[in-house]
Amino acid sequence: MKFTKMHGLGNDYLYVYGNVPENIEDICRKLSDRHFGAGSDGMIYIGQSNIADYSMRIFNADGSEAKMCGNGIRCVGKYVYDKGYTDKQKLSIETLSGIKVLKLDVCRGKVKQVSVDMGLGTAGEDLTLKIDGREIKGTCISVGNPHFVVFTDDIDSVPLSEIGPEIEHHSLFPDGVNVEFIQVLSGNELRMRVWERGSGITMACGTGACASVTAAIAKGFCHTSVPVRVHLDGGTLEINADDDLNITMTGPAEIVYEGETELC
Repeated sequence: MKFTKMHGLGNDYLYVYGNVPENIEDICRKLSDRHFGAGSDGMIYIGQSNIADYSMRIFNADGSEAKMCGNGIRCVGKYVYDKGYTDKQKLSIETLSGIKVLKLDVCRGKVKQVSVDMGLGTAGEDLTLKIDGREIKGTCISVGNPHFVVFTDDIDSVPLSEIGPEIEHHSLFPDGVNVEFIQVLSGNELRMRVWERGSGITMACGTGACASVTAAIAKGFCHTSVPVRVHLDGGTLEINADDDLNITMTGPAEIVYEGETELC
């Protein structure tokens, strides 16, 4: 099996063009392992679509399937353009959370960054969770997949590796949830760290950045129609929500290397 390792701000996946095999869970867990495999946050399969230019399916490092990946879909745009599958600089991609539209920023024949229409950000209820004797207050957000956004004054002191899995698997989230801790730096700058459902701590999360801006707008920390820079461990994304909370995400996409492996 041939694959391409790509990343968006360090959120890395193994990309395969073709049909998803029946034993994808086992393949994904094996290849995502950072000691015995290629090492990644999961795998993304790119395929044909009857309703869009291409389709994408996302599998987390534990083999579970995700509905959407913001960093991943930018890399899909770069993959199909740089490899010559298309010469279009505006693409539609079918995902489990709907069709997303990409605009490719091309320089010297290669895609450097991608803007994605992520759809609506929806703020839900505020919840207070009891985790290991402490109370954690956060806001439920949907951007095609579920998020729990927690605001903090000191993001570097958050014990993400301890508290992340506890929130992900909390009884209030029977299907699991992505967890973002946010520190407001200014009206157009946020600092974010993330625990992704099915993958754990990652360098960046595109949908998480969109969810964080949605929560910040709901709380009055940020405003619509003003680009917000979200600083993640792997770099910075620009998120813009219009007055209807329709969100556009812009960020880079990079190829790391091409690989090939035998699958038994």
